[in-house]
Amino acid sequence: MTDHAAVDAAPGGPAAARPAVRRGVSVERTWLDEGSWVDVVRAWVEGAEALYDTLVAEVPWSRSRVFRYERWVEQNYEAASYRLAESLPDPVLRDATRALRARYNVAFNGFSLVRYRDQRSSMAFHRDTDLRWLDDTVIALLVLGARRPFLLRPRANRHAHGMPAKGASHDLAPGHGDLIVMGGRCQQGWEHSVAAVDHPVGGRVSVQWRWTSGTGRPFAGSSYRAPLYFDH
Repeated sequence: MTDHAAVDAAPGGPAAARPAVRRGVSVERTWLDEGSWVDVVRAWVEGAEALYDTLVAEVPWSRSRVFRYERWVEQNYEAASYRLAESLPDPVLRDATRALRARYNVAFNGFSLVRYRDQRSSMAFHRDTDLRWLDDTVIALLVLGARRPFLLRPRANRHAHGMPAKGASHDLAPGHGDLIVMGGRCQQGWEHSVAAVDHPVGGRVSVQWRWTSGTGRPFAGSSYRAPLYFDH
């Protein structure tokens, strides 16, 4: 089931010479279940190629490690984060934050970024459990660079081995300034993944805003970054 609405940029209007949030673009909402939805806006930011180049060049990217069983494993993607009070790599990111605040009526005070260098960079199926309260969330992703799979699957499929696309039911395939917003109970009942691909593909940057209402039962499991050990 889908419906359409409009999302506007922050006041001030885009300048033709720099990246800008587009006004009045169509928003396609898909209901994943009764309480979970995802919005997609194609080409939400114009000048996306220039913005991608700026972020690759200006952001202080770092690569973290996680302990998995017997050794430290370096993540195959890079990350960074900003608060709105900081100097941002491009002013369009402040405009985008304001536009998202206005549409979804939630308080985003900053954002994180993830950089995938090529087809080998990926992120496995997961939920954003670091938010802890998952019953009512809004997670927005502005995707820049190469178009590649962005998969969604119901958690019920996570143990269904041998299913095509590891049980994914949706591929939103964002890129080139597209916006994806996951909301409601999506982080409770669904998982998402940036899948590796088996052919050469260019780099990708995801700008990510996260919010939770803090209602419902908090997530009681370990963080994704928590160490994992063999059972003895």
